[in-house]
Amino acid sequence: QVQLVESGGGLVQPGGSLKLSCAASGSIVSINVMAWYRQAPGKQRELVATAPSGGSTVYADSIKGRFTISRDNAKNTVYLQMNSLKPEDTGVYYCHAFVLSDSGRLSNYWGQGTQVTVSS
Repeated sequence: QVQLVESGGGLVQPGGSLKLSCAASGSIVSINVMAWYRQAPGKQRELVATAPSGGSTVYADSIKGRFTISRDNAKNTVYLQMNSLKPEDTGVYYCHAFVLSDSGRLSNYWGQGTQVTVSS
């Protein structure tokens, strides 16, 4: 089994910053892609940023230039540095990963989500 545990959410004023972390643990051989998604109230879950193991990062247009995704492969951890936050960034942020486990199976996993609220 593989678990993804997020941390770092909270309440921040517009223009402020937060850094989210997501640590993967369990029967992991390798992690192909780690990504962040978010879901605002009443809206569908949307992709925020992806960090492939050997490729370039990809960002949603709405957060380009403000958010940065990074990985620490030694720790099986992905981060999301969020700067210049806006009220429309409010939502639950979810970590997602495609993991090759020691069973030989490639599966996708989700974290439990962490709330980010941008409000004055």
